[in-house]
Amino acid sequence: MGTITLSALLIRFLLGGAAVVVSTIVSRKLGEKAGGIFAAFPAVYLAALLTTGLDFSGSELITHSIVLSKGAIIGMAINIVIAVIAGYLLPKQGWKNGLLQAIGCWFILSVAVVFITAN
Repeated sequence: MGTITLSALLIRFLLGGAAVVVSTIVSRKLGEKAGGIFAAFPAVYLAALLTTGLDFSGSELITHSIVLSKGAIIGMAINIVIAVIAGYLLPKQGWKNGLLQAIGCWFILSVAVVFITAN
């Protein structure tokens, strides 16, 4: 596993934070559904992909980009499943319990997928 530079971490932090701010503003101006669509913006993936070029070069850059992209596809699929679960749990359990249960489902599903897909 390679090291991550401080500048790469800073870029990831700023892009992720900016995505949260933008989705909050969109939600307040255009409604929760539009805010939810913007909240699904893959800021972490794009920031990681962007900063991979700072940490790697040549064939190593290509290899890390492919692995990162494959992981992002799996992660986005998990997010879709969790969004459906949250849409079911929140109205039935209330936002606090529903959110905690949805996060628990995300954690369990994510750990399971990591173990299943680990080489």
